[in-house]
Amino acid sequence: MDVDSPVATTFAENFNAIASLPAQKRVEKCPALLEEIFSKGKPDSIESDLTAYLVFILDINRPITNVTKPTEPLSLITSRPLLSAFADRLKSHTSNDVKLTVAETAIRLIQPRVVSFEDQDAALKHILADAQANDEEYVASARTLDSINLQASSRSASDEERVNIWVRIARCYLEVDDPTQASSYLNRAKQILHNVRDPTLRLLFYSCSARVLDSQRQFLDAANAYHTISYEAMVDEDDRLESLQAAMTCAILAPAGPQRSRMLAKLYKDERAAELSEYGILEKIFLDRMLGADEVERFSSKLQDHQKARTADGSTVVEKAMLEHNLLGASRIYRNIKVDQLGALLGVDPEKAEQYAASMIQQGRLVGYIDQIDQVIFFQGVGDGSQGGGAAATSGQELRRWDTNVQGLAEEVEKVTTMIQNEFPEFYAANMAF
Repeated sequence: MDVDSPVATTFAENFNAIASLPAQKRVEKCPALLEEIFSKGKPDSIESDLTAYLVFILDINRPITNVTKPTEPLSLITSRPLLSAFADRLKSHTSNDVKLTVAETAIRLIQPRVVSFEDQDAALKHILADAQANDEEYVASARTLDSINLQASSRSASDEERVNIWVRIARCYLEVDDPTQASSYLNRAKQILHNVRDPTLRLLFYSCSARVLDSQRQFLDAANAYHTISYEAMVDEDDRLESLQAAMTCAILAPAGPQRSRMLAKLYKDERAAELSEYGILEKIFLDRMLGADEVERFSSKLQDHQKARTADGSTVVEKAMLEHNLLGASRIYRNIKVDQLGALLGVDPEKAEQYAASMIQQGRLVGYIDQIDQVIFFQGVGDGSQGGGAAATSGQELRRWDTNVQGLAEEVEKVTTMIQNEFPEFYAANMAF
């Protein structure tokens, strides 16, 4: 709509009835006119009627068709509460399309004088952001919220309002799978979260943080966050179970090792877990039982897109997690195994099996060593999760084994020398005496 073109309205008679009144009288009549427009306005003209109302109360230099412009404009002191009442009434309107169009128009009309209407501008942008989110225009909604001036000279945004806006923006970006943008706004909120007392808002922050960790594939941290939320009393029972299910999924996808084992133990002992579909696979993983391809496939079919993403080696997140788990399971069954046999057991080529085993040993999630000459992997238990812990433990064990072997060899040589001395004293005296 052209900002300078006349605004059509089906309520011209109503506008003219109060246009000739003194400013104070018009202020008293405007709320009733606004309510009449909302209650009696036709769907095909209500947006134009509401635009005419805004032009009328804000004394904007734009003609309204068949309406006489008041000779005495309304002051800022009187137009502000009228605009606030307009925003409150628009917020309660049922049509999302009307909210979307009218809020955009209102924000545009007050833009030249936004410094005088900062509170009303913020309220209208909240309405517009809600309408955009309802239409699944999440990026537009986030940008609208981000345009709210939180450092306005005439209004002081509280820490609670700031956190609320930043969390809403983060949720919008999570809806379009953009955890990087979401994380940047959550980091802002985190700095002042200690000043927020609203438990619902704090819970929304923690929920968003869990989703960000999940989206960024930090599955162990995400599992802990989801599990914590699943115990929140203010959350509905169904949502608590959904959070528990998300915690179980993230724990299953987390890198195999002692930290994940502790998380799995926590979930396995949770009485509610048995009600959920992931319990079967979680139980097998917790008990270090190897998983079949069909079980992995069924589990994969329920995952979100980011949980099916491919890693640097070309395997999906779930394929990597299951391969590492089965590798740990194999270490419980075998003391040592040929690399090609391990590959066949895991359903991958020998090189990949060796690569995963080496990586887990180096990261301290598995204790053992690889004899690359004979192509044999020796398992010696599960590591403590410290970087290089498995390799360090293996190195120490190898040194102790070497010392024992050297000592045994020296003792055997000493026995042979004694036998020679006893049986052939002359030979011993001539050749071996020092």
